[in-house]
Amino acid sequence: MCGIIGLFLKDETLAPELGAMLSRMLSVMNDRGPDSAGFAIYGAGKPGVIKASLRGPAGTDFAALSTKLTAASGDFVRIVPHDTHGVIAVSAESWPRIRAIINGIAPELSVVGEGNRMELYKEVGLPSDVSSRFGLDQMVGTHGIGHTRMATESAVTTNGAHPFSTGFDQCLVHNGSLSNHNAVRRVLQREGVTFATGNDSEVAAAYLTRCMEEGDTLARALERSLDDLDGFYTFVVGTRHGFGVLRDPIACKPAVLAETDRYVAFGSEYRVLVDLPGIEQARVWEPEPAQVYFWGRDS
Repeated sequence: MCGIIGLFLKDETLAPELGAMLSRMLSVMNDRGPDSAGFAIYGAGKPGVIKASLRGPAGTDFAALSTKLTAASGDFVRIVPHDTHGVIAVSAESWPRIRAIINGIAPELSVVGEGNRMELYKEVGLPSDVSSRFGLDQMVGTHGIGHTRMATESAVTTNGAHPFSTGFDQCLVHNGSLSNHNAVRRVLQREGVTFATGNDSEVAAAYLTRCMEEGDTLARALERSLDDLDGFYTFVVGTRHGFGVLRDPIACKPAVLAETDRYVAFGSEYRVLVDLPGIEQARVWEPEPAQVYFWGRDS
């Protein structure tokens, strides 16, 4: 069944409240996805800096790992811990070398997302608990997306949780099911794409990334997906600049958008949106089938 959310702030004075707003929205989706949850939040980025989200086993000592990385790389490296995840920010030039060192000294860690502004977190558990563990309500940013999962086609694992990120500052959450994802997966694998899970949503994320690597805009990549990806689905895609929404041509999965002069919000159900400030004055509507929507800013 699953639940998906998205929130883009037009009014950047709301940035300190973004995490709290997303946390409330995600918690409303507890009953739509009690198995696992995740979110991506887009905060401030620095020119020339890579921000990578690392995931480790419970009890990972990120402070000790920071010390080891500093010693092994010759650079000062600090990993900011968030429960089972840690966020590292290093120069774009040094990141490939530091990532290789991480693979050597801490192979149990995985990189779940990388970019300039994006931080990505996901874990098994009730969405409200996952939000609390990562301190989502304290996070600051301009926009974010989230997902609550009810696993109907695969095991309940952290690897299977959303969002899936296969591109720089880009990730996807998905409600529904793709019928031809294995065929698309084989095509992408022949082109050198590797996959960490059997999840159809990871295929969709990789497909969109590949389209954009070929020169498509996100809007064009989503339009192409209407021909190449088959099934019933709603996609919400986060990028450095904002977020986009697409429903399949039949659009049997529920979806609601709300827009005010301060924000744009998306939810699988209207109840996700009811606690947002000024929702009474919002324009609320159901996104049209097979139509791409995107909200963003240039910087």
